[in-house]
Amino acid sequence: MVVLEMETSLSPLTNNSDEAILHEAPTTALVYAEGGDYRPVRSFEDVRNLFYIESSKLWIIAAPIAFNILCNYGINSFTNIFVGHIGNVELSAIAISLSVIANFSFGFLLGMSSALETLCGQAFGAGQVEMLGTYMQRSWIILTVTCICLMPLYIFSKPVLKLLGQRDDIAEMAGTFSLQIIPQMFSLAINFSTQKFLQAQSKVAILAWVGFVALIIHVILLYLFVRVFKWGIGGAAMAYDISGWVISLSQVVYITGWCQDAWKGLSWLAFKDIWDFVKLSIASAVMLCLEIWYFMSIIVLTGHLEDPIIAVGSLSICMNLNGWEGMLFIGINAAISVRVSNELGSGHPRAAKYSVFVTIAESLLIGIISMVAIMATKDNFAVLFTDSETMQKAVADLAYLLAATLLLNSVQPVISGVAVGGGWQGLVAYINLTCYYIIGLPIGFLLGYKAKLGVQGIWMGMIIGTSLQTIILCFIIWKTNWNEEVAQAVERMKKWGGVVAEESINK
Repeated sequence: MVVLEMETSLSPLTNNSDEAILHEAPTTALVYAEGGDYRPVRSFEDVRNLFYIESSKLWIIAAPIAFNILCNYGINSFTNIFVGHIGNVELSAIAISLSVIANFSFGFLLGMSSALETLCGQAFGAGQVEMLGTYMQRSWIILTVTCICLMPLYIFSKPVLKLLGQRDDIAEMAGTFSLQIIPQMFSLAINFSTQKFLQAQSKVAILAWVGFVALIIHVILLYLFVRVFKWGIGGAAMAYDISGWVISLSQVVYITGWCQDAWKGLSWLAFKDIWDFVKLSIASAVMLCLEIWYFMSIIVLTGHLEDPIIAVGSLSICMNLNGWEGMLFIGINAAISVRVSNELGSGHPRAAKYSVFVTIAESLLIGIISMVAIMATKDNFAVLFTDSETMQKAVADLAYLLAATLLLNSVQPVISGVAVGGGWQGLVAYINLTCYYIIGLPIGFLLGYKAKLGVQGIWMGMIIGTSLQTIILCFIIWKTNWNEEVAQAVERMKKWGGVVAEESINK
């Protein structure tokens, strides 16, 4: 086990209070070293205690966030379900609008907000809780301006979708729906910023409740607007907009009412050093979008194969299952980002390092279980999605690639979360660009088209790119000097958050 090799000895407890704590709760033995950091790990018992402590901290954060993501996914799904009962053209139009136009802005805005995840997490760990509100306001400004820049994508979505080859009637209807959901896009500027603000403080239970209530409200509104009032896709768009703002405003109300230690009201400091904040936000957005677009590109390439119906259909079934696993790892991604940023801000290099290794180990275990489940049911799981035996056979042929992807995707989101927590977004963006687009996609194109391997060849190229990216980032994490990361976090807080006590560096 990697953890066992990282430190030399476990220091004995030195005072009676520590002995009392250890006697009452053996698993806290690692915590009470000088400065509040973990003691070095030496024995199997230490490893067991470490896994218990870190697992508790991880899943307390990850589970509510994953549930919140599931509720948000449900808002999109129920929108499709209600519109699907209007007609097939309406269903196709809304599905394209949500998956192409709305997903693009969703991914970019989520990436931009990841800068807040770095700064709020490290500021909270450093005890600069009062700066969290200022950072959040900066993020509101930047993300709102970003929404204004993204508006042309919505306004001109009709010609854009026609240019991408969509039928005129579908493109027209999707373009109309895209215009109607512009208010929902602006709600994301508030939603993501407040979400990262709360995550940094591990106040995530409220996110789960808000997501659940918003989903219930959304279903009720869809029923009223679409089924009762017969407002069609316009009613669906109105429900979508209202639900988005219910989430955002509910989180704002909670922050202003129950986060008085971190929220001190509106401040002109939000405009200070905003350009540096913008640069970190853009690096975060590029890092995340390069990953999202990479997995979307495989669908685009597959659509140009000789038998696109079977190819795209079978791949979509596999990507659907991959997406469900991905929702769990979005929660883990956010949790490890919070853990790393908090511990670096607190001046606890060993705690940051140990939390990373524990999370990777647990995520890898989930990936292995998922891989085994897919391989055990490779000839049968497609029945959940299709009655076509031809399609089921095509999905079974892709099962081993899906299994490999599920395994890889169990580690990759954890590493991305570490990058966000440590503020490495720029570095990871360059690595993603190289591994995904300079290596992975060209190999996939050659294997799929030139080697005549079809969708399997394209997917193999994607796996090669993802594997290379994961290996490189794992190596970087292994070689990371966490004491230097603490020093950089302190300097970052000095630059953007005022004076931090010098002793934070030496904790």
